[in-house]
Amino acid sequence: MADDVNNKPQNDRHSSRRLRLQTLVRLRWLAVGGQAATVFIVAFWLKFPLPLLASSLLIAALAWVNFFLTMRYPPTHRLEPPAALALLGLDLLQLCALLFITGGLANPFAALVCVPVIISFASQPIRYSVALLLFAMVCITILAFSPFPLPWFNGAEIDVHNVMQFGVWCSIASTMVFAAFYAYRVSMEASQLADALAATELVLQREKHLSQLDGLAAAAAHELGTPLATISVVAKEMERELKDDDRFREDVQLLRSQSERCRDILKRLTSLSAEGDAHMRRLPLSSMIEEIIAPYREFPIEVELIEKSPRKGEPVTERNAGIMYGLGNLIENAVDYAREKVTVTVEHDHNKVLIVIEDDGIGYAPDILTRIGEPYVTKRQKEDTAGGLGLGLFIAKTLLERSGAALIFQNRDPESEGARIRVEWPRMLIDANSTK
Repeated sequence: MADDVNNKPQNDRHSSRRLRLQTLVRLRWLAVGGQAATVFIVAFWLKFPLPLLASSLLIAALAWVNFFLTMRYPPTHRLEPPAALALLGLDLLQLCALLFITGGLANPFAALVCVPVIISFASQPIRYSVALLLFAMVCITILAFSPFPLPWFNGAEIDVHNVMQFGVWCSIASTMVFAAFYAYRVSMEASQLADALAATELVLQREKHLSQLDGLAAAAAHELGTPLATISVVAKEMERELKDDDRFREDVQLLRSQSERCRDILKRLTSLSAEGDAHMRRLPLSSMIEEIIAPYREFPIEVELIEKSPRKGEPVTERNAGIMYGLGNLIENAVDYAREKVTVTVEHDHNKVLIVIEDDGIGYAPDILTRIGEPYVTKRQKEDTAGGLGLGLFIAKTLLERSGAALIFQNRDPESEGARIRVEWPRMLIDANSTK
């Protein structure tokens, strides 16, 4: 079913990560303002000796590049990974140059070297981000050997011991690596979740579209009834007028018979829609389960339905495309990974509706069991799993949870191999006859 969506290449998901130029430009203006304010405070308020000309040129260079990008490209322009790498590398180089002439790693603002790297890992493909990280490591290593003293009071100089320099280097490097990895993981998970939810919406829309085809057929039958009636009347008149004309009699009779046949077909469609309208919109729980299971009865795997509760007084459900697709996907996965049999158990009382789907496969792998339902957890591998563990299962779980269901994925009892999925609703959420 929807597991085909899970075949989306990982590289395609990475290629969709594009940094908007306007975002980078705004961050750079913030950097320009912060650097200028810092230099002004140090030079004119604290009156520390500072290479003011060199510092001003470096800040002006960053501002000029930012102004050029603003004038050259529209605000909606998105950067390709190589271009983003070049700009972030330029930011890193400018910041490190400014730090180099103002004390190197002794400068308290040296930790800002991490910022371009974190931005890259949060928005760019991993290979470009790793390249920027390595470049940043080289830069902070060079900063450790800066010959320029930290701007300080006249006649005083801060002498940072080599051990302290190494400690600062380790601190910045470890912070950079940890923060970069964290940003990358959070960004990737958010991106995968967004893709998976988009796929869920597409599947739900498709299911709703299919469920609406019956209504379209009824509307078509109603609209075509009038012109076909007109054709039938005209055919009768022509047959009466041309009954003695052997040249056209057979053709007119054929035209009339075919128009009557079309009217009979449309009449059956209309009556089917009228008789089945309630069935299409509302159906007993047992009928819904039978409809979901029916496509899988043709498989070599036996699908057994066990109804623990009597059908008398069973819930009457609204036809819900999300519920039917979600349960169908779970049953399909069970059929795929079962050895001989899949059991679907249905139970209901005044408070709840419970559906349990079990197969006799080898069950869920222990390291996967706690992560079932996340998008792109792993590929389907029959040798070590017993269900769809990719995007298809995520979509099914999401759709069922939207309907108010609670899902529990587990392995069966030790004496019975296989997987078990419990899907439970409060009855008031699924029974159309309940007072909500």
